[in-house]
Amino acid sequence: MVGVLVGFGGMTYIRRALIWYNPFLNKLNDKKIAIMAKPFLKWAGGKSQLIPEIMQRLPEYVYDGTPYQYVEPFGGSGAVALHLLDNPHPPTKVILNDINSDLINLYRVIKSNPTELLDYLKITQSEYDKLESKEAKQPYYYEKRDSFNKRNGSSIEHAGLFIFLNRAGFNGLYRVNKNNGFNVPIGSYKKPNFVFEDVILDASRLLADVEICNISFEGVLKLAKDDNQAELPTFFYFDPPYKPLNDSSSFTSYAKDSFDDDDQVKLKEVCDLLDEQGHQWLLSNSDTTNLDITNTFFDDLYEKYKIERVKASRSINSKGTKRGQINELLIRNY
Repeated sequence: MVGVLVGFGGMTYIRRALIWYNPFLNKLNDKKIAIMAKPFLKWAGGKSQLIPEIMQRLPEYVYDGTPYQYVEPFGGSGAVALHLLDNPHPPTKVILNDINSDLINLYRVIKSNPTELLDYLKITQSEYDKLESKEAKQPYYYEKRDSFNKRNGSSIEHAGLFIFLNRAGFNGLYRVNKNNGFNVPIGSYKKPNFVFEDVILDASRLLADVEICNISFEGVLKLAKDDNQAELPTFFYFDPPYKPLNDSSSFTSYAKDSFDDDDQVKLKEVCDLLDEQGHQWLLSNSDTTNLDITNTFFDDLYEKYKIERVKASRSINSKGTKRGQINELLIRNY
């Protein structure tokens, strides 16, 4: 794997060139190189850093050119979907879903109106850059936050506000209260970048034929079945809101309805159903044994499936002392 540092938006990303290989055969598969498309958001639980681990665990048909359907019920930053769409054997059909309607609006605008979105972001960038101190930026930020929460502007404006708040807000968090009000305070970035043109245009190209949905994760199953008239093999990747490791880490709520333990159990029941139907799925979640070795919530819940622990770094955390590598879980039925 070759890594190249690429900087934008006040952050540095590693743009990885991955040699695609079939882990089931343990040999190089045509030695084709796939460049990882970069997600356009900072996102709690984003999967960019786990891409190499996930890619090594995909079903065989993802690598050999067999037509298949890819379904992601919890879209989030879209890192895995964008990567698969940008590889030598992209899925024949992709369904990308998320319960967060603000996020899905952003996806749809990037897909259909990237130029108009960039025009809005360029104006925002110019206005924000003229405000030199944090004190000067605060009224502007909170005015934009209020506009976002009113949700009465155009879809393009709302998408632009989403990116602005994601880049200018504290630590890139997306957090809403019970009334669906975005409540993240301003960050300390002196000159955050909102205009990353190549990334947005690249994402627009990749999303061109993607079905983008805003329904429950249970509803995605029926949609995937109804849309799969060709009866293609279907691979599901589940990246739900992570189970918090403790009370202070529960900043992952990005929709007004929280995702609690009962929902985690419902998701496992969905995975059981897919397993019975012969579909392959992979799921990622937090490892509850990181802080309490006796908390085997997922080990017990998914005991009949393959559970692996992989290292991941917390990229968004309000307490700098708690940044660092921890275990996360990759669970699959194949």
